Amino acid sequence: MRASDIPDEMRRLMAPKMTKEFYGPSPGIFIGAEGYPKVNAGPLGIMENNPLYDNPASWLNLSYMRIICMRAATLRANKKENIFSKERFVGDLQEISLASLPTEVEMIFSKKPLFSMDFDRITQPIGPSAKLEKLRITENPKIDVKVEKVAADELKANEAARILYSTGIDVYKITTILSSGALGIDKKMVPTRWSITATDDIITKSLLHDVRTYNSINEIMVFESFNLDNRFVVLMMPGSWEFENFESWPRGSQWYGLEEEYEPFAGRTCYAEKQAGGYYASRLGVVEHLHKIKRQARVVVFREIYEGYSVPLGVWVVRENSRNMFKNPPKGFDLISEALVYIAGRLRHPIGMYLRKSKILRQKRMSDF
Repeated sequence: MRASDIPDEMRRLMAPKMTKEFYGPSPGIFIGAEGYPKVNAGPLGIMENNPLYDNPASWLNLSYMRIICMRAATLRANKKENIFSKERFVGDLQEISLASLPTEVEMIFSKKPLFSMDFDRITQPIGPSAKLEKLRITENPKIDVKVEKVAADELKANEAARILYSTGIDVYKITTILSSGALGIDKKMVPTRWSITATDDIITKSLLHDVRTYNSINEIMVFESFNLDNRFVVLMMPGSWEFENFESWPRGSQWYGLEEEYEPFAGRTCYAEKQAGGYYASRLGVVEHLHKIKRQARVVVFREIYEGYSVPLGVWVVRENSRNMFKNPPKGFDLISEALVYIAGRLRHPIGMYLRKSKILRQKRMSDF
């Protein structure tokens, strides 16, 4: 499938549903980055009744085309607003974001929505868009008391996000709330693509405070996940926390090549530009697992993207594959050399390509070999 093939096919499916008015559920919002600090902001609308619509954690086993069709039924309304705006419109966006269930809304557009689909390495695909003239919430948003209290407290945004996560709110909901500007002392809207990576980073750093104090794992383990033509293999080795992430895109992709990002025990000091949000989503799944088992480790993640993943579906693919790796028992090995032989048989690229770039695997320890 080519990205250029998708709009015409989806337009035929969506055209009858697109009018200048929308009445239905809004599961969240989208804040653009272009023009920052004056951005396009608005609610999302669901044009088909689908309980899976805004739950990426349940998408991993869906087909590529099913996900695209589902997201093509996502309507994005937009209106220019300053990120610090206190207008009622922004307050409505925050209520929609805080709600635990999709909120019924009425939206009036300046013209019939224009069908298009945006595909991005970080954000989920979105379907038709339209300039918003009027937004009205037509029911009382159902907001969890815990969420409402955190949003009302005078807390820094990162602290509020950590508290929400500790109460069982997943990163997808936290991302939406953070993006709406409902969190923080100096409240401001955050572009969706920025809030996704920020949330992954905030939660991971919070968990790492504990992980760095745990005892090391005492065996070499390999975990795997393969979904949506993305193969993930993670090698965990005894030792203090270190993390390395490989990302390989196929020939013909605009990101073609093999990229490596690394962080030492103390953490990174700069943004992972070569992999962007993928690095932070991959690291989150790994750290969640280590926090759950109360151990630390040296970790190398291999991600290979194959030709079937012709247009990106968003960084959730990385996050959910990273989480999925740990749902099945690992393969154990006595020596790293044995683990690498096994991994070599699971990957398309020669293991030597990874070894030449790897900071962790080039370390020589008597206990490894």
